[in-house]
Amino acid sequence: MPVVERLKNEDARECNSWDTFVMACPQATFFHRAGWQRIMRKVFRHDTHYLLARTDGRITGVLPLAHVNSLLFGNALTSLPFAAYGGVASNDEASASALVQAAQALAQKLGVQHLELRNLTRQHPDWPAQDLYVTFRKEILADEEANMLAIPRKQRAMVRKGIKNGLKSEVDSNVDRFFSLYASNVHRHGTPALSRSYFQALQQEFGKDCEVLTVTGPEGQLLSSVLSFYFRDEVLPYYAGDDEAARDLAANDFKYWELMRRSCARGLKVFDYGRSKQGTGPFAFKKNWGFEPQTLHYEYQLYKRDAVPQNNPANPKYQLMIKTWRKLPVGFANWLGPHVVRNLG
Repeated sequence: MPVVERLKNEDARECNSWDTFVMACPQATFFHRAGWQRIMRKVFRHDTHYLLARTDGRITGVLPLAHVNSLLFGNALTSLPFAAYGGVASNDEASASALVQAAQALAQKLGVQHLELRNLTRQHPDWPAQDLYVTFRKEILADEEANMLAIPRKQRAMVRKGIKNGLKSEVDSNVDRFFSLYASNVHRHGTPALSRSYFQALQQEFGKDCEVLTVTGPEGQLLSSVLSFYFRDEVLPYYAGDDEAARDLAANDFKYWELMRRSCARGLKVFDYGRSKQGTGPFAFKKNWGFEPQTLHYEYQLYKRDAVPQNNPANPKYQLMIKTWRKLPVGFANWLGPHVVRNLG
C-alpha cells in the first residue's frame, strides 16, 4: 500500500523529485508544481500541506493543499487557492485514495469548515460539488495561418483590426507594465488586486515558465498585458489587464492572438484560456474565439457548514462591497487589496 508523507519545503532534492513526477503525470497541471508551496507561504502566509504518496520508495501521487483561515471568508483546506486546477495527481487508484484519506484526516485535525479539491474531472460523485467555473482549452495548430483561420469570422476581424491599428507586442523582463494595467483593470471591476510582490514572486519562482507579454499602440502607449504560465507543451494566459483605450483599438484581441502566434512558433500544442465563471463577459469572449467550455468539478467535504461556499463576485452578498471598492482611490485600493484577497483564493 502507498505511504503518504508530507513534502519538506526546504529539501531541494525532494522538491525536484516532486516536480519530476508532476511533469510526467498526465493528471498533473502547472499548479501542482512544488514552487506554489513557496508562493503560498512567502506571499500569502498560508500554511501548506503538500502530501505525496510513495509506493516502493517511488512517488506515485501528489496532493498540494493550503490552509486558508479567514474571519471574513471562512476556514478551509484547499487544493489549491489561486489555482484554476488542483486535487490529486496520481499514477494509480490506490495512491489517489490514500492521498484523499490523508487530506480528510488532516482537514478534521485542523478543524476546517470544508475541504475543497479543484478537479478537472469528477472524482467523487457522492461529494457536494460546484460547477460555477469552466475552462477553455484548444489545440494550437502547427501553422500560423491555420490558427488565424480557425478563429471564428467576427473574432478574426477584431484580431485583424488590431494588426491594422499598428499594435505591437513584446515580452517584458519584469511585471511593472503588467501590474499597472492589471491593478487598474480589477479596480474598475470592483475587486481587490493581488500585490505586485506576488507577480514578482511568480517570475522569480518559475523563471522562463512565467512570462509577461505587453501590447502597445503605434505611438508606444501602454494598452494591454498578460502574464502566462508554460507547462509541458501548453500555454496558460492567467492574469491580464487592459487600459480603457484597449477596446477601441482591439488591443485585447490582438494580445491573445500574439500569444497564440508566438506559442505556435515555439511548437506548443495547447492554448489553455483558463477558467471563467459561466454567464460572464470573459466566458462569452472565450467562446467567441471558438473555444468550447469544459466544466470544472470543484468537490467538497463539508464539516462545519451546510452548503458549498460561494466566495466569488457572483454572490449577491458581495455586490455592495464591489460597488464600494470601485469608489476607493486606486492607490489606497492597491494597498488594501492584497490584505483582503489573500483570504479569497
